[in-house]
Amino acid sequence: MRKIALAADHGGFALKMDLISWLETQDIELLDLGAKTFNALDDYPDFAEYSAEAINTGKAERGIMICGSGAGAAIAANKIPGIRAALCQDTYTARQGVEHDNMNLLCLGGRVIGVEMAKELIASFLKADFLNQGKYLRRLNKVLAIESRYSPVNRNTT
Repeated sequence: MRKIALAADHGGFALKMDLISWLETQDIELLDLGAKTFNALDDYPDFAEYSAEAINTGKAERGIMICGSGAGAAIAANKIPGIRAALCQDTYTARQGVEHDNMNLLCLGGRVIGVEMAKELIASFLKADFLNQGKYLRRLNKVLAIESRYSPVNRNTT
């Protein structure tokens, strides 16, 4: 059973709440990282970081982050080493992002897509597995090398 982190700011809160009961019927262990109540003043970078931290610490295998457009969530999450987040609005990208790019955080726009499309995107994301061979592995290793070169640990700060 896969462990999946779920988080949303105020822009994704309604969609997150609509998805929880459906997600609980899927073959996953759901880790709800908030928001637990609607707060118009909360900020997507906080929830993107919670999601990324859950993945990086092994509390979750993958994550789903929802903000208003999904773009901010993806931008913030991709600042964190080890995270490969993408905004997806079609099932091909949600599946291919995992299969080809080893995407581990699905970002959705709560003000852009409806609950039924969100379910389809999440199902595609969760069913997919990384094609850990050939060109996909070569490309992932290049992405990881870029990440390593620009990691604060590897930067010359003097």
